Amino acid sequence: MKIIVTGASGLVGNAFLKEAARRRHELIAVSGTREATLPPGARSRQIDLSETAAIEALILEEFPDIIVNCAAISSPAAVEADPTKAEKINVALPRHLAMLANHLSARFYHLSTDMVFDGSQGPYRSTDAPNPRNLYGQTKMLAEREVLKFGKTFATVLRIAIITGNSPGGERSLHEKLFKQWAEGKRTPLYTNELRQPLGVDNLAEVLAELCERPSLHGLFHWAGQDRLSRYEIGQRILKHFDLPEDLIEPIEASDDRPLDLTLDLHPLISKLRTPPLSFADQLAAMDPPVLCRAWHAAMTGQATDAPPPRERFVKGRDF
Repeated sequence: MKIIVTGASGLVGNAFLKEAARRRHELIAVSGTREATLPPGARSRQIDLSETAAIEALILEEFPDIIVNCAAISSPAAVEADPTKAEKINVALPRHLAMLANHLSARFYHLSTDMVFDGSQGPYRSTDAPNPRNLYGQTKMLAEREVLKFGKTFATVLRIAIITGNSPGGERSLHEKLFKQWAEGKRTPLYTNELRQPLGVDNLAEVLAELCERPSLHGLFHWAGQDRLSRYEIGQRILKHFDLPEDLIEPIEASDDRPLDLTLDLHPLISKLRTPPLSFADQLAAMDPPVLCRAWHAAMTGQATDAPPPRERFVKGRDF
């Protein structure tokens, strides 16, 4: 199948490109200012995704079977700093992509977030009403509605949890952001009462690829990892995995104005896929010290700074 991937240079987009290439799909990787890292056989296009005419011209030229949208301004702080740009990327872009997909009878897959919920009563089902606490969550909630409205039966929205894994530049995922703070000499405060459900990026890529190959599965779904952990527990386990001192993180309690439980109920999708959710232990096993912090990690632990060989992706229960 011919698949156009927007946001291809990001953490999720890059992982999806690798997985879709492994399954021998024809890929067009669309990125903005940062060029995507391409697997063999993929083609690349750099387009300003806030300009709908350019992406529309590409899609009408290529006539894809599937569009996968991994593009987003995903930092709540960045959304607050530039709400106009956030509306273009987080709302207008997916709406336009959904309309184009419907016009071409192409399937459309859009990524949303657990932050569409207020965190007062997790784990959340896919049928629960969103109630975001910040502007980022509001843009993602609006995008969900637009995608399902204009994409009609060709659209799927997948709400996902906080992402773990190894990014191409070593600065995009959860443990990489923590490493950056630690390497800068900062002690990181992490909430003891804010529950999340970390999701391995390679596992997410496999789920997206499987959905692309299962046209009967469409609508609104949730996906995350197996384990419900506080942010502080996540930090503790990352430190232990990398043999780092426990005092690099500080336990603090979140106030009631934060979303305290953003965990997700994975039904009904979990019963329909061959790809299972991963435990956090399995996700830790796939994490490498970020490239930008490797020398610091070696100095802290006495370990070699040479980059380890590429890991085989861990996929529990793979049968294909």
